Amino acid sequence: MPTSLPNQAREGEGARTISYAYKASLISSAYQFELTDAGLSWQMGRRSGVWPYADIASIRLSYRPMSMQSRRFRADIERAGGERIAILSTTWQTVSLMTPQDQDYRAFVTELHRRMKEAGSKASLIGGIGTVTYAMAVAMLVLLAIAMIGLFVRALATSEFTGALFLVGIAVWFAWTIGGFIKRNRPRRYSFDGLPETLLP
Repeated sequence: MPTSLPNQAREGEGARTISYAYKASLISSAYQFELTDAGLSWQMGRRSGVWPYADIASIRLSYRPMSMQSRRFRADIERAGGERIAILSTTWQTVSLMTPQDQDYRAFVTELHRRMKEAGSKASLIGGIGTVTYAMAVAMLVLLAIAMIGLFVRALATSEFTGALFLVGIAVWFAWTIGGFIKRNRPRRYSFDGLPETLLP
């Protein structure tokens, strides 16, 4: 059965409370988050807690596409002491359907940064994937490009024009998918007032 996860804003005693929820898998319960006066409130299965905004040590925003959902974004939040939670921009609804929650995810992440700034947070704000992982991905992409160029030249030399055309198609597909992943996930630092647009839906 489809699962509806209402994400909403409501008025609290002080600043309004903003909620967000998603299902990480079809069989799991919904992960629920709220931005309250006390801090970031979360419940993930049997685990729950409230993290004061000033206690959040870092946020990493990244672009994490999947085969079933090409527009998928992720926020990894770490508290001083090592606890970590992840917030995804998509949610499972049926066995074959993973739906985006672009607007709600963007609003929640943006408001979280605003409240952390108001709380005087000194958190590290990181965009993209890790530097080592990024370097390995770029190296693999370069090697793949060299191999495909070699095959393309050989196909032309042997008059295999159909094979050459196929390689061009594969190259375009890789540039669109893998190239987009590499471009969006370039490691960087950002500020509370300058969230990276390429890492938000």
